[in-house]
Amino acid sequence: MNPVRVAIAGSSGSIGTQTLDVIAAEGDAYVVSALAVNASADVVIAQAKKWKPEVVAVADGAARTTVRDALPGVQVVAELESVVDVADVVINGVVGFAGLPVTLATLRQGKRLGLANKESLIAAGPVVAPLRDVPGAIIVPVDSEHCAIHQCLRSSNQPGREVARLVLTASGGPFRGRTAESLKDVTVDEALSHPTWKMGPKITVDSSTLMNKGLEVIEAHELFGIHVDNIDVVVHPQSVVHSMVEYTDGSTIAQLSMPDMRLPIGYALGYPSRITSAFGSIDWASLSRLDFELPDRSTFRCLDLAYAAGRAGGTAPACLSAANEVVVEAFLAGQVRWPDIAHVTEHVMAQHHVSQPYSVDDVLAADAESRRLATEALTR
Repeated sequence: MNPVRVAIAGSSGSIGTQTLDVIAAEGDAYVVSALAVNASADVVIAQAKKWKPEVVAVADGAARTTVRDALPGVQVVAELESVVDVADVVINGVVGFAGLPVTLATLRQGKRLGLANKESLIAAGPVVAPLRDVPGAIIVPVDSEHCAIHQCLRSSNQPGREVARLVLTASGGPFRGRTAESLKDVTVDEALSHPTWKMGPKITVDSSTLMNKGLEVIEAHELFGIHVDNIDVVVHPQSVVHSMVEYTDGSTIAQLSMPDMRLPIGYALGYPSRITSAFGSIDWASLSRLDFELPDRSTFRCLDLAYAAGRAGGTAPACLSAANEVVVEAFLAGQVRWPDIAHVTEHVMAQHHVSQPYSVDDVLAADAESRRLATEALTR
């Protein structure tokens, strides 16, 4: 059999580099046909020299010139979505709303999408949904929680009728057990000290506020068609149970593994089969306990903001995602305090007029307006 051609959007990030780890472990089963980054010229040059892709996409103009000069035999382009043309499966690990064009292009071409970019699906869910009907188009989630649910749902012949609720697990992040008062002056380094996962800075900060879990609730609704009120969150600090599905007869099916993002990446690469390399295998002799508790919603207010956006639907999730992105960037730059992430996001959501998006332009307009409102709030 010919090897599967893999395009990696966001190849310089955590998901991208771990995707290359999985491909390396699988021998000749996969080839890297394309790489895409925003501006990480040195990283993508080194990756391209090792993996020999047909196409390298670089969004930033100056970085693109550097890459083009360093890779004379490679097609170097500007649009990240160009990588879809030369792929059988696309791993979308682009951070934030910038990943939307890759998601849309992959589904329009009827290809398999390994989706680690939750913001594009959350912000543009109503626009993405019709593209899932394109012959051959399929979304396989790379988030550990949604990958877990995807696997659990495979045990049902009629998941739409048999599922009672989804249960997403959360590690609790670096501030689990802390009070709101004690979090007023936490540092960026403290917010980036995740206890179980190694992720990029934006998603790690989102984990510290539980916004990441709230966004995952909306994403689960979009992926699996379950209403947000039937999607629960429990804190599970060991991060071994990655999520669960409870069925109407009372049965709960869970997916367990040690924390390792290469498992969901490999699941997306191999789907509907499984890869041969084991990532996250459990040593049952040393796994002594699994703990669960309810999240502290009064301290971690972003979780309920996400539920509110999910219930409102329309452009509300796009507003939530955009405002949060702006404030998290400001927090990482040392311009605001950690509690301001929830405060400013809530302020923007209160000002936003929710409407139904019918096109990408509608989503872009909601995103732009929310970013403007968040920026204005930060300047005040």
